[in-house]
Amino acid sequence: MRVFAVLLTLMIVQSVPGVVAASEAGRTEKGWTARIVGHTAGPSLLIGVSKKNQQLYLFQQKSPLSLKETFVCTTGELEGDKYIEGDLKTPEGVYFTERRLDSGLDPDLYGKLAYTLNFPNPVDRLKGKTGSGIWIHGRGHALVPRETKGCVALYDPDMAQLEPHLDVGLPVVIAEDLDWRAGDSTAPPPENLEVLVKQWALAWQAKSEHFFEFYDSEKFSKAHRTPFKAFRDHKENLFNRLPWIQVAANDVVVVPGPDYWVTAFSQYYRSPHLTSAGVKRLYWQKDEDGALRIVGREFREGDAELARSLEQEYLRQVTAEMDGFVEGWRASWERGNLDAYVGYYASNAEQGGRRGVGAIRDHKISLWKTQAPELVKIEDMRVDMHPQGVQVQFTQKYAAAGNYSDLGSKTLVVTPSEQGWRILREDWRAL
Repeated sequence: MRVFAVLLTLMIVQSVPGVVAASEAGRTEKGWTARIVGHTAGPSLLIGVSKKNQQLYLFQQKSPLSLKETFVCTTGELEGDKYIEGDLKTPEGVYFTERRLDSGLDPDLYGKLAYTLNFPNPVDRLKGKTGSGIWIHGRGHALVPRETKGCVALYDPDMAQLEPHLDVGLPVVIAEDLDWRAGDSTAPPPENLEVLVKQWALAWQAKSEHFFEFYDSEKFSKAHRTPFKAFRDHKENLFNRLPWIQVAANDVVVVPGPDYWVTAFSQYYRSPHLTSAGVKRLYWQKDEDGALRIVGREFREGDAELARSLEQEYLRQVTAEMDGFVEGWRASWERGNLDAYVGYYASNAEQGGRRGVGAIRDHKISLWKTQAPELVKIEDMRVDMHPQGVQVQFTQKYAAAGNYSDLGSKTLVVTPSEQGWRILREDWRAL
């Protein structure tokens, strides 16, 4: 299972009724208690670790939420959340598996298999937490409660049983205690975060100033140890230099932590000179006004399989858009609506030997005086990737006043713009 490949169905609710919370939601002096229930944007598989019970749980959502497996585990020698490197504590929060390790391990300490976790995550760094090397791993000897230096360890046979469900990007919730219940998988995700991610992606694609309003500049700078201005300057330089940007954020995961939320999703990015496919994670916290802002981010470049999958999904979505776009262009041409027709072209469009939308307009004005269009029929349309956007090919049957008709193969190069898709080049070949 890949975290980006499924509609997600779990939710971690931050506070537990009857527990007096400290400065972080759901956190007491003894640590964070996480409650897991169902919603439409949670992962189909999720690992939960209860340090109190020394148990690792594998949750599965197949309407309703269920507990698939339970394993005895051992965590850090000392109680409480991890803050300082070497403090022998296991961190509490939302983490994700990163690398699979199956060689060069001390079999007594780490067993035969380990998965690294992304501690410290951006919120951990924001809080000044230090340390590294937090893993989920096996153990070559019998487990003793609270015997690791901060990792989560399972007996080797249990790690082997868990392994088929492990994959890079699997969410792992580590808490002092867990409280879970089967929930309504049709419930909305918390804090409207799935919608916020879509809005963030659209603002990025639009190269809008609004894009930067999604971020908490001060916290982002601290979490990434670099001035937010450097991030903003880089993005604005790209906005000014690139004629277009396309961003698709699909299969959004929402997993809340102690005082933050994580959204993870597959990201497909296109510009004229770069295509990128991978998994993006955004970390959100509420500002003083209660608005959710991005305080940190993580990105993992995908492999060739993921890139192909996301390109196919992007092309499927664009093909649906081209169905409507080309039909609107065809209908305006057939009706002889000149203003609507030329509105489908980029200002620098090429059509045969004509260059620029003005030349295209003048040609149609002259032509339609004696040969007004009567029929434009399109069949067998195909959409493919093109360096300047997409290429649309189809068979075109055309008829005009004066008993004129022709049949040909039409190719359109359609490019994104701030106003939407526009035809950049149009070529026709007689059949």
